[in-house]
Amino acid sequence: MVTRVSPDRVGLSATRLERVVEHLEGYVDDGRLPGWQLLVARSGHIALQESYGLRDVAAQAPVTDDTVFRIYSMTKPVTSVALMTLYEQGRFQLDDPIGRHVPELAELEVFKSGGEHDYTTVPTERPVTVRDLLTHTAGFTYGFMHAHPVDALYRARGIGGVASTGTLADMVRQLGELPLLFQPGARWSYSVATDVCGYLIERLSGMPLDAYLREAILDPLGMDDTDFFVREENHDRFAACYEREGDGFRLVDDPVTSPFLQRPEFLAGGGGLVSTAADYLRFCQMVLSGGQLGSERILGRKTLSLMRMNHLPTGGDLASMGQAVFSETRYDGIGFGLGWSVVLDPARAQVSGSIGELAWGGLASTCFWIDPDEDLAVIFLTQLIPSSAYPVRRELRSLVYQALVD
Repeated sequence: MVTRVSPDRVGLSATRLERVVEHLEGYVDDGRLPGWQLLVARSGHIALQESYGLRDVAAQAPVTDDTVFRIYSMTKPVTSVALMTLYEQGRFQLDDPIGRHVPELAELEVFKSGGEHDYTTVPTERPVTVRDLLTHTAGFTYGFMHAHPVDALYRARGIGGVASTGTLADMVRQLGELPLLFQPGARWSYSVATDVCGYLIERLSGMPLDAYLREAILDPLGMDDTDFFVREENHDRFAACYEREGDGFRLVDDPVTSPFLQRPEFLAGGGGLVSTAADYLRFCQMVLSGGQLGSERILGRKTLSLMRMNHLPTGGDLASMGQAVFSETRYDGIGFGLGWSVVLDPARAQVSGSIGELAWGGLASTCFWIDPDEDLAVIFLTQLIPSSAYPVRRELRSLVYQALVD
């Protein structure tokens, strides 16, 4: 159990932390966010856990410490860690061609020219590897990018959307019939690659993705409220989800009728989990503690160290990997490890932080970061789509780091 202590015990100023709370309260008070929860932990203790506003505006239900949120792409680090537990069992190597384990993806080709309905392709210069999947350098995409004919092909087949239908196997079969955006390893493109990692977990473990996540990560860490759906006993704690509309927001997913109330057919390893701040903190603390929480070891220390390294083929930042498209992080000064972003140069990124900081965010403006140098974990949860609606994540970094006094 991660206990709460006074901020000064872990080198944080209580007075300065109030600046964070006051700033975030303004987002609710002026109608930009419905509500939020912030958790700041350092040295294995919670220094701040604050909730404000409403989890359901229509019901006038407040955000509470145990509110259940859709964490969307904050699922990706969890899935990536789960896949690496299979790496530790000798089930695959990072440079394995994905076709060795998933034959449906053995004959991929690359888009050359044309449009959505008439295009030409060329063979891949090398196979897509497992590391390409973990680093989003395989050449897959998301249909919502609206930047390339291949994105349109994904949309036409319902691949990679929030409401994807079918199974992971169905998605992978369709991906095998579509071209890649670029040659494997040539660029970085945020994509359905982590969903493919989820399918790889199923193939290697012989278990459904949700069952493997529970066995390998969720149960050992005590993440009881985290799953691909909201359990019946937690329905009354589930937040509504909103979309930005003008200077305010409108309801897009009612917690009373949400599809998240039942187990989905499509287990989205890239964005399907719901969770709480307390649960996700346990995951973050496991990472900060070198792969272990309490007596439960999830990953070996060296495996986690490997995941924390920058794995971009250029050895540089995301900006060096080609034209920027949508991402849950900045490009300048930010690299990418096995499942999360890695800060390479805070000055280039123009944010407070530390070299080696790990982070990611989710569609509904959620985010987390882990700073091993400062033994710090920060989790921010709200439910507003899109994640680019407001610069809350960047503001949080300056606000949290200014509270460090030791």
